[in-house]
Amino acid sequence: MELIVQKSRGISGVVKAPPSKSYTHRAVIIASLANGKSVLTDPLNSEDTLSSLKACREFGANIGKFKDYWLVEGNGGKLKTPHDVLDVKNSGTTLRIMTSVAGLAPEYSVFTGDISLKTRPMQHILDALKPLGVEAISSRGDGKPPIIVKGGFKGGKSSIPGNVSSQFISSILIAGALAPEPLELEVTGEFISRPYVDMTLDVMGKFGVNVVYDSDKKIFKVNPQTYQAVDYTIEGDYSSASYLVGAAAVMGGEITIKNLFKDSKQGDKIILDIVSQMGARIEIKDDEVMVTSDGNLKGIDIDLHNAPDLLPTVSALGALAEGTTEISGVEHARFKETDRISTCAQELAKLGVNVKEKPDGMAILGGVKSGIVQSHGDHRLVMALSLVGLKVGVKIQNAGVYDVSFPNFPEVMNSLGCRMELKK
Repeated sequence: MELIVQKSRGISGVVKAPPSKSYTHRAVIIASLANGKSVLTDPLNSEDTLSSLKACREFGANIGKFKDYWLVEGNGGKLKTPHDVLDVKNSGTTLRIMTSVAGLAPEYSVFTGDISLKTRPMQHILDALKPLGVEAISSRGDGKPPIIVKGGFKGGKSSIPGNVSSQFISSILIAGALAPEPLELEVTGEFISRPYVDMTLDVMGKFGVNVVYDSDKKIFKVNPQTYQAVDYTIEGDYSSASYLVGAAAVMGGEITIKNLFKDSKQGDKIILDIVSQMGARIEIKDDEVMVTSDGNLKGIDIDLHNAPDLLPTVSALGALAEGTTEISGVEHARFKETDRISTCAQELAKLGVNVKEKPDGMAILGGVKSGIVQSHGDHRLVMALSLVGLKVGVKIQNAGVYDVSFPNFPEVMNSLGCRMELKK
């Protein structure tokens, strides 16, 4: 499918931010491990989160999916072994978190996914699980999916590098609470994307599990505990809202985005600081954000090491800004759905943007024109490139993948005054 984005002028309206993908993943997985029935209100129904829902069902949770909520009857930590190979499609979050969770199930569990998922590096978590009693291997011996996991998570001490994926840390902590012995997990090297682990600890705490963190030694400690069912509401997603914020910033006008919480632990809420530095006006209330702009942005220097998912959005804004935008600290973005540093640079270059790729980011010198670009199967790249289209017009090929995280993206954008159409 092709998304045709036409040059648009002015944006206005009130819109609700999509539910958080990260919080939906964590909530449904942890609720599935809990004792009792949890009601998850306003979950994100997207391809990625439904991969987690389906995986949780295979491990013994009973989940009812309704219009505005999911009813999750947990397995109480007594997991069953899936009857077949689990295809998690493109969901790296499902793969990474459920790899440790599978260590709590008897016998063998097998995970696979699409072509993109099979390029994701997993060796660090496979190595970290071994001292904890879990035998987990790459079926092809290359440290990438398919992944085979043999149950036996007993707890103990282990370590994992902090500079590859924070989801590895979240994965072990979530499962570690149900191990028969205490867990100690040391984070070695640089600890990137820390806010995502904070989100994990936040959800674990809501379901009754306490984790102790020694910040000096970078060691997490989890004693054997049980998750207890609760009623839990999913907050809005700052990652997805970044495209709404970005549209207002580049087009000019004023929008209000509801369901964005001022006290959110999401690292991607830094998008508000970024567009403010670039020239937009931001007003933050307890549960909503107002963005006002004249459409004229200036380049900035920004370190995104705690918010790598913002790389596509910020690179698009940089392409439309006056002056140079320097993005750094996101070497780990090379291990997302695509090598996002490379694919962002490639596609912006097709639109005439002067881009200099760096090991941990890029320098964007602006200069943009209309053209045809490719999504590389990356949902965030589609939505970020659409922001450029609102200024100059673009056609984005293989664009239907936006539904991984923002299923009604074109409809929401059009309701605010943008002009885009999805064609098969």
